[in-house]
Amino acid sequence: MQPELAHLLPALALLLALVIDRWWGEPSAHWHPVVWMGHYLGWAGCWVAPAASLTSELPDTPDYLCFLRGTLMWLVGASVVVLTAGWLQQGLLRLPELLGLLPGSLLAVLGLGLALKPMLAWAMLKSEVLAVEVALNPVCGGSLAGGRARLRWLVSRDVTQLTESEVRESAMESLAENLNDSVVAPLFWFVLLGLPGAALYRFANTADAMWGYPDDYQGRYWQWAGKWAARADDVLSWLPARLTALLLAVVAGGLSLRRLTIEAARTPSPNSGWPMAALALALKVRLQKPGVYVLNTDGRAPLPADMQRALRLAFHAVGVLALLTCIWVIWTLLRGIPP
Repeated sequence: MQPELAHLLPALALLLALVIDRWWGEPSAHWHPVVWMGHYLGWAGCWVAPAASLTSELPDTPDYLCFLRGTLMWLVGASVVVLTAGWLQQGLLRLPELLGLLPGSLLAVLGLGLALKPMLAWAMLKSEVLAVEVALNPVCGGSLAGGRARLRWLVSRDVTQLTESEVRESAMESLAENLNDSVVAPLFWFVLLGLPGAALYRFANTADAMWGYPDDYQGRYWQWAGKWAARADDVLSWLPARLTALLLAVVAGGLSLRRLTIEAARTPSPNSGWPMAALALALKVRLQKPGVYVLNTDGRAPLPADMQRALRLAFHAVGVLALLTCIWVIWTLLRGIPP
């Protein structure tokens, strides 16, 4: 395959994946690769993590056997995901040679775009965040209890005592964090390593969401069983999280890098604080997780209109990604034109 074509087809597939996400959303759960990853992690988690009741007396005692089990099952799952994605990508990129340049290229772009789409979820993220605001709004028949219930779809924290403002803040934090996890990071790794890179990231991020807890969660103790999963996600998300913050800063018209760095460091996570702090500073609102951190302490409590502003900023950030991809496509085409 010509070098220019090897770059052009993935770039077009990325654009197609964004279009599919915009107009058709998520595939059925029966056909969703991330759901399959979750099934594997749920099954493996029953073996790698002990029941919380068995560790209640000595919760801080190092359990290296659990750590090894968790690491091994993570590596097994990641290997299957990467090899499957690599095999699929290799087969699709051979289609121009097997079927002819035009039909083969069209089928390769279509196949890659369809395979990449489940690795990103901008439309679903936007819908779920907006659903929290609708559930809070009394004009739409909502209530605080409804907002709390809907927020459970987005976060794993206890929502039963959250105020209306705290529910809104949690939803906005989830929007910022998942803008990285569900859009920027998988596309970043796709650009670098192709479909295997995007699939590996989604596996790592899903594993962190299911295993990466410092104590017990859903009846199992994860401090050691989920340690590898948590650290792997930290490593893979490190640069994309900062790029997500940069995108938000750009579409917001610019932010103080020094202030952004200070605010991002207030969260326990080495990564999630960056896009959350960027959103808080861009909107001039306060975002907090009660008892854990407060971002932009000088900001005001977010209002319903701020949720719409947050969604617009995130939408514009995704638009910048699409624009950069278009530039990638044009540049690749120009490289293939002889002087």
